[in-house]
Amino acid sequence: MFHPVSFFIGLRYLRGRSGDRFSRFVSYMSTAGITIGVMALITVMSVMNGFEDQLKGRILGVLPQAVVSSADGRVPLSENAPEALKQLPHVTDVTAITRGEAIIQSANSIAAGTMIGIEPNQYDPISRHMMVGRLSDLTPGSFKIVIGQALAVELGVQPGDKIRLMVTSASQFTPIGRMPSQRKFEVSGIYDTGSDVDKQLVYINISDAGRLLRYKQDQMTGWRLYLDDPFVVPELAKLKLPNGWTWSDWREQRGELFQAVKMEKNMMALMLGLIIGVAAFNIISALVMVVMEKQSEVAILKTQGMTHRQVLTIFIVQGASSGVIGALLGGLLGALVAHYLNTIISVLGVDLASIGGTLPTVIEPMQIMFVILGAISLSLLATVFPSYRAAAVRPAEALRYE
Repeated sequence: MFHPVSFFIGLRYLRGRSGDRFSRFVSYMSTAGITIGVMALITVMSVMNGFEDQLKGRILGVLPQAVVSSADGRVPLSENAPEALKQLPHVTDVTAITRGEAIIQSANSIAAGTMIGIEPNQYDPISRHMMVGRLSDLTPGSFKIVIGQALAVELGVQPGDKIRLMVTSASQFTPIGRMPSQRKFEVSGIYDTGSDVDKQLVYINISDAGRLLRYKQDQMTGWRLYLDDPFVVPELAKLKLPNGWTWSDWREQRGELFQAVKMEKNMMALMLGLIIGVAAFNIISALVMVVMEKQSEVAILKTQGMTHRQVLTIFIVQGASSGVIGALLGGLLGALVAHYLNTIISVLGVDLASIGGTLPTVIEPMQIMFVILGAISLSLLATVFPSYRAAAVRPAEALRYE
């Protein structure tokens, strides 16, 4: 099989001779270091992707991802959404919503949260998490409420009990002072998303919410937009909306949380990437030793007509081969470990009951390709200096005492 001479000699130097045990050992260790670094990086990034995806589903899948309203926060009440909003990119559905901050009080405790007024006959993602009751029970004028499991425990209530909602933004003056708008509601349902949203969101009928907020009978807060990806809100927020409408999205409530998750993910990738960097520097030390040992051989090759570029290619091939082998092997092992991570953990006897029994993992092929290509590029960069030193060998000086 034909090989370019530089490629052939570079691979021969990679295998080494029986007497080059130490340089071969350093070369193998650099390959192992890159393999372990790439494997660890892919595994950890897959777990971080899983946690981010879980947060996105449990929190952003339930919170209003975006709400379009007028400047005064009130629009005419209607079940038919404007076509202009349906035509926005990434929007999958549009429903009516009335919302406001509220204080929730029971006979045993008090809490603060966000009141969401919905049309029971329209889709709402919280319906997938219902434990007791149905959203269709929230009929106009019934003054029924659906709360989260965590909030029900905190307030000490169960279905059929009464709780009081108070809205301070709709307070009014009375002979005994300023009083918030308030009303007793009957707990008709309980949901459980497994996140802190359970302590914050309460659901009532949209007309009941309007009464509590002292809206006119034909008014609501705005239109709730459902998106195919909640993370596209920054680009959607830049679009110009018709009729002077205003835009608000989940970043106002959960922006800091997901920024922290993103920063933690990036810092973890940086720290594990340093492992690959250390292994790449081992390639430099291994190649420097090889160049010192092979000076006379390089001189002979030059006297036989090998060019400066061909000698440079020999040592680039030798050093880069360690990086390529380590990166590909690490990528394969990392994907396998990430895929079978929960099985491996259970075999090791680690109890994950405190976080739900399993570690969420999401393997992204493009991310794996990026890590592998990054490791190979770093390895190629590490070969430049030793290869240049080898190509700079002068045959007369190297062979003077041979």
